[in-house]
Amino acid sequence: MSSSIHGLKVVGYFGCPGGGQVVVRDGIAYVGHVKPPNGTTLIDVRDPAKPRKLSEIKVPESTLSHKVRVDNGIMLVNREIYPIGRKDPDFKGGLEIFDIADPSNPRHISTWPTRGMHRFTFDGRYVYGSPELDGYLGNVVSIIDFQKPDRPEEVGRWWMPGQWTAGGETPTWQGTDHRCHHPMRVGNRLYVSYWHGGFVILDIDDMTQPKFVSGLDWSPPFPWPTHTALPVPFLLRAAA
Repeated sequence: MSSSIHGLKVVGYFGCPGGGQVVVRDGIAYVGHVKPPNGTTLIDVRDPAKPRKLSEIKVPESTLSHKVRVDNGIMLVNREIYPIGRKDPDFKGGLEIFDIADPSNPRHISTWPTRGMHRFTFDGRYVYGSPELDGYLGNVVSIIDFQKPDRPEEVGRWWMPGQWTAGGETPTWQGTDHRCHHPMRVGNRLYVSYWHGGFVILDIDDMTQPKFVSGLDWSPPFPWPTHTALPVPFLLRAAA
């Protein structure tokens, strides 16, 4: 196999089922897959010309596990119901936690259970995630402390007013159009894409009480959802 583009060239190849998120740490690639029963594959890429599979984690049918994060010797993978043919209102997903001291034999530590977890980021201590929780309409923002990986604990939560239906709130949108897609932290802020609700910026100086700073919703008039939000790290100037 030979190809190149702008000075880059392929030096190795590893065939595997369709991938979601890929993380590389210390010469090991962690690949989340989209379609069950494929969950997560751990691949030794220390010799890029000869990648080799170390281990794989399968998931039950109708389960989506396409996101993976690795830090501090632990691997976190998401569990949510496979969106095609979604029917089970009692599905229990969340985050699965693994000890990866030996990547050829990941050891399951614990589960942080919810109705499902979509995207999330992990800084080695805290997860900033988008779980589905009982009593809420669509995914919300959750901050989870993994200081003790065997006993993760939610420490903060934020939702768009209208999502907490169990608390008597009434949405102004259709179905789950306004839902958390991906919280991403920069400093003491979370930049949160909210699908057809645009995006919001949250102050997390106090992680137990995330506070709304600002937001922008451009659907309508634009019909497309907001997938990801982060600040531009440089000043934008109008062309002369």
